[in-house]
Amino acid sequence: MTDAVALLVAVPILLALVPVAFGRRWDRVGWATAAVAALVHLGLSLAVAAKVFATGSFTYAVGDYAPPFGIELVADGVSATLVVLTSVVTVAVVAYARTAGPHSNSFYSELLLLTAGISGVFVTGDVFNLYVFIEITGLATYALVATGDDPAAALASLKYLLVGTIGASLYLLGVGYLYIATGTLNMADLSTQLPEAGYGSPLVLTGFALLVVGLAVKAALFPLHTWQPGAYAESPHSVTAYISALVSTAAAYALFRIVYAVFTPAFDAAVPFALDALVVLASVSVVVGSVLAVLQSDLKRMLAYSSVAQFGLVIAGFAVANSTAVTGGLVHLVGHAVMKAGLFVGVGALASVAGGRTVDDLAGVADRAPLTSAAFAVLAFALVGVPPAIGFAGKWHIVLGAVEGGRWGVALVAVVSTLLTLAYFARVVERMYFRDAPAPAEEVAGEVADGGDDTLAADGGAASESAADETVDADAEAAAGSVPPTARAIVVGAAVAAVVLGLFAVELIDVFEPVLEVYF
Repeated sequence: MTDAVALLVAVPILLALVPVAFGRRWDRVGWATAAVAALVHLGLSLAVAAKVFATGSFTYAVGDYAPPFGIELVADGVSATLVVLTSVVTVAVVAYARTAGPHSNSFYSELLLLTAGISGVFVTGDVFNLYVFIEITGLATYALVATGDDPAAALASLKYLLVGTIGASLYLLGVGYLYIATGTLNMADLSTQLPEAGYGSPLVLTGFALLVVGLAVKAALFPLHTWQPGAYAESPHSVTAYISALVSTAAAYALFRIVYAVFTPAFDAAVPFALDALVVLASVSVVVGSVLAVLQSDLKRMLAYSSVAQFGLVIAGFAVANSTAVTGGLVHLVGHAVMKAGLFVGVGALASVAGGRTVDDLAGVADRAPLTSAAFAVLAFALVGVPPAIGFAGKWHIVLGAVEGGRWGVALVAVVSTLLTLAYFARVVERMYFRDAPAPAEEVAGEVADGGDDTLAADGGAASESAADETVDADAEAAAGSVPPTARAIVVGAAVAAVVLGLFAVELIDVFEPVLEVYF
């Protein structure tokens, strides 16, 4: 069923029109449409993966126009894994948004457009259409970030729009330089035309630099990360969970495709300083992102800076340019999406119990939400790299590949980042399990009421007691928040998936191996 790879993009785009067309008549048509689209997308992604695993990678010519002039879609072990990941995250976020919100029909249309854009990034075989899908992804994400109720969400969306537009424009300029140099936009064709144009050609070098910088903006590498903390912190929890899992993942994967499917390792051999510069940029991002995460008290901002560090580590693995390190980068790319989606849903779930989302707000929350807290802790230590979770497998291969390639600096940065990751997550887990929760509000209200009774007149005392009772009732109702079952299931499921993926990391690597054998 080769058409399934095209339907991965077409179905979400078409169904995104339904909430717009029928939203005035049915208020909740958006969620139902998104749920159907997510399940159909999951079926299509599984069909694509099944074909890849059964017969190997395959291509699809859109409209039967043969490449390099027609648009080509490509499905291989890496892209098939990532579209399945996209489907699973979409199903989970749609289920979570049912209770967590936003509930507007426009939200679900934007979510489906984002799903289509990300799917397109994973399967396209054309550098210009990669730009188109990156723009669809960006436009949908800008709108989703702005769905937050706080005016700060609109400001964060505007900042993301400005920075993201610069990144996309740089990428498009890079595409133009490559087209001038080679006369083609197809990735496979570019890989054969670029050596003829000359890797040292100013057109080719400028094109490579523009493409890498543009995608580095989208992947939020330091110092091009400025859009990410605000976008993650101010958007609704369901939006943050989705974009943290997939948006920068799509950009990092696009960078992988550009470096290996378009320029190939031969470019690194001819122009070694190009990937050397990318190694330095990624390594700085790892260290600075980790340090900034340690300094945060807001959990969503902490996780946002953590993503800056983790994507720096992934791209450092890609830039080391040997099979072991690139394998580690791909494994960590998949694992990070699972872990970070679960962590952001966990923040939203625990904040509903604790009444806030700062580190100190989570004091004693494990007593009130034991299962969700345990799953959150598992995800945290998985991201640190504690075995047998998937975080360990990815980081281990990146470090091992760096040592094999003589990149001792990358290996050292990975170790330092792991220690810093442990530092900021240990602080959270310590609050959750080893600090007492704040005194219940009703006890404080009761003490105040008892202390004032002796000085009140009879009528005044009765009125004051009645007011205190109303305050106690309101506080008790606010404190009675519990983790929604859907959120609990997602966090626990993500924790289980992180451990299972780690236990079967060898099998995941076997899926990626045929793709990497082409390059190494």
